[in-house]
Amino acid sequence: MPRLARSRRLMVTGVRAQCLGMMTLTDITSVPLHHPAPFTDQLGLAVAAYLAQFTGSSRRHTESDLRCYLSWCAQRDLDPLAARRSHLELYIRWMQEIRRFKPSTVSRRFSVMAGFYKTCVIDGLLQPSPAEHVRRPAVPPESPTLGFTHLQFEALLTAARQSTDPCAFALVAMLGLLGLRIFEATGADIADLGEEHGHRVLRVCGKGTKVVQVPLPPAVGRAIDRAIGDRTGGGPVLLNSRGTRMDRHAATRRLRYLANAAGVQIARAHPHMLRHTYVTTMLDAGVDLRDVQIAARHADPRTTMRYDRARKNLDRHPNYILAAYMASGT
Repeated sequence: MPRLARSRRLMVTGVRAQCLGMMTLTDITSVPLHHPAPFTDQLGLAVAAYLAQFTGSSRRHTESDLRCYLSWCAQRDLDPLAARRSHLELYIRWMQEIRRFKPSTVSRRFSVMAGFYKTCVIDGLLQPSPAEHVRRPAVPPESPTLGFTHLQFEALLTAARQSTDPCAFALVAMLGLLGLRIFEATGADIADLGEEHGHRVLRVCGKGTKVVQVPLPPAVGRAIDRAIGDRTGGGPVLLNSRGTRMDRHAATRRLRYLANAAGVQIARAHPHMLRHTYVTTMLDAGVDLRDVQIAARHADPRTTMRYDRARKNLDRHPNYILAAYMASGT
C-alpha cells in the first residue's frame, strides 16, 4: 500500500508547478465539484491498470498525458473517479483556451482520458464513462507537418554527405531514405545490423515494441558503415559530438545545421519532416498507397492519406486528368 501511495503522489503532484496560474475560466466555479476522499488507493490501482496496457514509449507518452489530467483534477480538489461529463468538457476548454494546445494535441490527450475511463468501466469502478458523450475537437484532415521538397531533400543529402561528421549523412539517410522515426534511428545499435534472405537489413524496434527488419539500400548501408567506422565492439550507430548516443535533441540541432548549410529555407526543421518527406516522395514516385503504408508502418491507411493530402502538390490534380482526357478527343 505505501508503494501505491508513493506512485500516486508522483503521478498526481509531480507536475503541479507546470499548471499553476493557468485557470481563469469563470464558469468553472459554477460547476459543483465532488469531495470524496481524494485520490484514494482505488484511483492508484485504476491508473496502474490502465498504464499496464502499454509498453515502451507508448507507456511514457500515455503516462505524461494522464499525469496532466490528474494534476488538473488535483488543483481543483476533484476526484477523477467522481468526475462528470461537464468536468471533462471544462478540461478540454482549459487545454484549448488556457494552454492553447493544437486540436491534434487536445484530441490525443482526450483519447488518453477516454481510454482511462473505459478501463475503469471494464473493471467495474464506473458506470457509465463520463467521457462517453464528450464532444471531441475537430482535427484537420491534412497533416500540419510539411516535408522537404524534392530539391530541398537532395540539397540536404548533399550537405550531409559533405559534412565532416560521418553521423550526419547516416542520420539524414536513416530518416529520409528509410523513413525511420527519430527514436528508432537514435535507438539503433550496431548489433541490429544483419542479413535476411540475401539483403542487408536493420532491426528496428518501433511503436509498441514491434520489431521489423528494414532493408538497407546500398547508399544507406554505406552511410551507416561510415558512421560506424572502426567501432566493432557494439554500441549505437549514431553518435553526438561527445561520442555518446545521439538523442532526439542532438539530432534536431544537427538537422537544422545541415539545413542552413544546404541553403534550405525552413523556419524550424525537425526530424519528422524527413519521415514526412520519405512518404511524400514515394507517393510522388507513383508507389501504391498501400505499399507506402506498409513501408511507413502506419497502422491506419488514413494516416498515410493525411500525408498525401498535405503535399500541396497539384501535379496530379484531377483537373489535369480531365483536361488531358478532353484534349485527346476520346
